[in-house]
Amino acid sequence: MAGKGTRAIAAATRAGVEFAVHEYEHDPRTKSYGLEAVERLGLDPARVFKTLVADVDGALTVAVVPIDAQLDLRALGKRARMADPKAAERATGYVAGGISPLGQRRPLATVVDESALVFATIHVSAGRRGLELELAPTDLVKLTGARVARIARG
Repeated sequence: MAGKGTRAIAAATRAGVEFAVHEYEHDPRTKSYGLEAVERLGLDPARVFKTLVADVDGALTVAVVPIDAQLDLRALGKRARMADPKAAERATGYVAGGISPLGQRRPLATVVDESALVFATIHVSAGRRGLELELAPTDLVKLTGARVARIARG
């Protein structure tokens, strides 16, 4: 896997969970990184999840939701709003569009949408644009210490 190593892949490897890495040629002109992964890899969009960073009462929180849904900020808290992208990048150590819920520079509170649990495996960013990590949603929850809740709508 030379040249593909990221902190997310290293975290999954260290934890000893089963996972697969899927790589595709990222187009820098793309507007939706998740939809690009679906198209390039031929994936079911319901199994591809985006990693969003929100500010909940002054604390950064990671939200993992399906790419074809929106994050329900109110489900995270009354004063939840999307985090400043630069703050999200600094806290996670990843660039926007490549933020992974795993291997973050500073582990953040994480919430995974409950829809993830209906699948044997889901796809999340592996830590850079054009790289997806496929793993069991239960392993993702365990490795991130996530709370599972209904946080997606649409």
